[in-house]
Amino acid sequence: MKKDITFKELKNSGYIDKTINEEIQANLITKIKAKEPVFEGLWGYEDTVVPQLKKAILAGHHINLLGLRGQAKTRIARSMVNLLDEYMPIVKGSEINDSPFHPISKFARDLIAELGDDTPISWVHRSNRFFEKLATPDVNVADLIGDIDPIKAATLKLPYSDERVLHYGMIPRANRCIFVLNELPDLQARIQVSLFNILQEGDVQIRGFQLRMPLDIQFVFTANPEDYTNRGSIVTPLKDRIGSQIFTHYPTTIALARQITEQEARISDEDKSQIQIPDLAKDLLEEVAFAARDSEYVDAKSGVSARLTISAMENLMAAAKLRLIESGVEKTTVRLLDFMSIIPSITGKIELVYEGEQEGADYVAKILIDKAVMMQFESLFPRISKLEKESIKTPYTDLIKWFNKNQLELNYTDTDEEFYSKLNKITPLVTVVEENTSGLSPEDQNFCKELVLWALTISKKLDKSENQTAFTFDSADIGQFLRN
Repeated sequence: MKKDITFKELKNSGYIDKTINEEIQANLITKIKAKEPVFEGLWGYEDTVVPQLKKAILAGHHINLLGLRGQAKTRIARSMVNLLDEYMPIVKGSEINDSPFHPISKFARDLIAELGDDTPISWVHRSNRFFEKLATPDVNVADLIGDIDPIKAATLKLPYSDERVLHYGMIPRANRCIFVLNELPDLQARIQVSLFNILQEGDVQIRGFQLRMPLDIQFVFTANPEDYTNRGSIVTPLKDRIGSQIFTHYPTTIALARQITEQEARISDEDKSQIQIPDLAKDLLEEVAFAARDSEYVDAKSGVSARLTISAMENLMAAAKLRLIESGVEKTTVRLLDFMSIIPSITGKIELVYEGEQEGADYVAKILIDKAVMMQFESLFPRISKLEKESIKTPYTDLIKWFNKNQLELNYTDTDEEFYSKLNKITPLVTVVEENTSGLSPEDQNFCKELVLWALTISKKLDKSENQTAFTFDSADIGQFLRN
């Protein structure tokens, strides 16, 4: 913490008073010239959102981040704090961060008039210059802007027309700070109207009491597209007062999606050291989200949040950790069977259309996992033909024949040695994997053995049944016979 000084000492230090736009712009320019990253951790936005953000800041605009859920809108807003000076001087005791050079509250004006250069100055760290409010239907003008405090008026024996009886809301208290209003369409239209003057003219109106208060605030709004939300919309005059509207988007590649998940998933170092995740398993997890965004059962207007894969990764690790605890071994590897544990992460993160509701959330989640499996399988192995003559041998003929005489049971609680020993006893399976994935790591090749079996069951070449502890793979004919 910086120690308090006087106004005279502040002026003698050479401090230059700047508006918040000038401050953010200056620090942005410094970072750009020094080739430093401006917005860290925003994977996939380097060539789209970030350049637009830089231009909006240089233009001195208030910003509206428009995008579906889970597109890092709030993260972008919070990262702007790093563009503020480390410390900001204010008139000590001011509720609204008055600049001693341009005081706007009666308290600060009176104090400077009385003490002049001896006015005490305190410092506010940039971490305390970020204000965030989630717009909900119950938010009112008093919350955002302020209200007359009758108790204060009675205690000070002042009329309601006196500025000193005002109780400031969040926006005046965010003077010279970044103020983020999340989910703007959820704010009632009459409350949105109360922001007009603050954004344009800089004055505040409270219960008919007009107060000229040139607040200096960097506003950042976040919103879902109007055609998505049924809860409300942004009123047109308010949109007109927001300088830049920037569209966010989901990651466009599996690699970018993986970076986001690895950055955001809460996984302890101990778990990372004990649980190995094959690269193919990480890719498959992201494929599930991509499959969901293209699914006919999922409402595309609602979007599929990046939180789906973050939560799914945490559940995947939890499944492997539970196996460690139950089996008593020290290390394990994530398997395709463990992906059944991510179903709760999927069902809570997707909005289904009517057809999806008819099928059921759990069923849709399994379909998405199956689609992701097939997308990954077909990128590594020859396609499985739907119809084929018995006389024509395919890469999977010997494997399918093996299951005509044998059955495979894979248990969640098997140790790695037990689990992969069962798979490696299936010679045709090992052959298929080795012939097509020779360049992959041993962990990925082991994962591929499950991938091949799973793909064959999806293609109805094999049968798969499950219970709480195991998956059983059979010949498709035997499976059909048992079901009948």
